[in-house]
Amino acid sequence: MTKERFFEWSGTITAIAYCLLVASNTGAEFIGFLLLLVSSALIGVWAFMGKHRGILFLQLFYATAGFIGMFRWY
Repeated sequence: MTKERFFEWSGTITAIAYCLLVASNTGAEFIGFLLLLVSSALIGVWAFMGKHRGILFLQLFYATAGFIGMFRWY
């Protein structure tokens, strides 16, 4: 597995876990937003490596949403 594939798929899997945790409304929202932050970092690295500037820019906003979500749920 290449580095690019690792960052792409690990970011995707953590984003899926984030969505499921937040949607489940089971009190695990803080962990979900933490996963969003991790996912945005992983996909951001992938986007940077592949020069996908639009996706990299989008990940900055996802990271911001992760920080806001953790702050509001803490």
